[in-house]
Order: sequence, then structure tokens, then C-alpha cells
Amino acid sequence: MSRLNYAAVAPEGIKTLYATSGYTAKTSIDTRLRHLIHLRVSQINGCAFCMNMHSEEARADGETQQRLDILPGWHETTFFTERERAALAWAESITLVSQTHVPNDVFAAVKEHFSEREIVDLTLIVTAMNTWNRISIAFRSEPELRK
Repeated sequence: MSRLNYAAVAPEGIKTLYATSGYTAKTSIDTRLRHLIHLRVSQINGCAFCMNMHSEEARADGETQQRLDILPGWHETTFFTERERAALAWAESITLVSQTHVPNDVFAAVKEHFSEREIVDLTLIVTAMNTWNRISIAFRSEPELRK
């Protein structure tokens, strides 16, 4: 059960998060990759609400169920392009920043496949998702059971 309705309690603050998410949805990062990043970050953080939402969105936008199923083990498969792999490694490293400190080899890999603007946009996608995860987990947002 939800602890409180955070959007009703602090609408101005939540509005700024929606604005950031609105920006990240319009970046040069393609929709399917953005969904993979949202989902992977949410998996790492253990946010059931966001995992549910972003897996549904990914499927609706044409992502395959198999790639979604295998996403936690993306580095063990050939199902993802080198560009996607670089973005996923970047997302994981930023999400686990206290452990990884975002090493130079991860940055070098992302820089090989993305422009500087795209790297900043990727970073904003990751950090916004981490923020939403933390809010959803802290206030116990629960996904609805699919029928």
C-alpha cells in the first residue's frame, strides 16, 4: 500500500521531475533504447512499479519479450547491439555510482557510440529514472495486477 500521495503533497517538485522526463522523452536517444535503460535501472534499484510500467511501454513500442526477459543478463548475450551495450553499461555504472565511480573504460565505450550531447542525454535519462525509482520505492508505489 502506498505510504502517501507524493504528487498531491508536493506538486511543484513532482512537476519538475515530469519536466525532466518530458525532456528525456524528446532527446535523440531512440525510444526502444530509452525503454531498455528505464527498465534496467529499475531492475537494479528493485522498483516494481517502474519495472511494470516500463516493460509494458517497451512492448507497446515494439520491444521483444525475449530481450526484456534477458535484460538483466544483457552482457551474457548477443541480443543487444554494441551501441545498446555501451548505453546499458553506462546506465548500470551511473546507477551503481557508489560502487563503480563510473570508470574510464565505461565512458570510453559510450563515447565510441554516442555524441557528447547524446551522452549527456543518456545521463539525464539514467538520473531521472533513478530519481523516479527512489520516489516510488520510498512511498511504496505498487503496480496494478495485469489481467
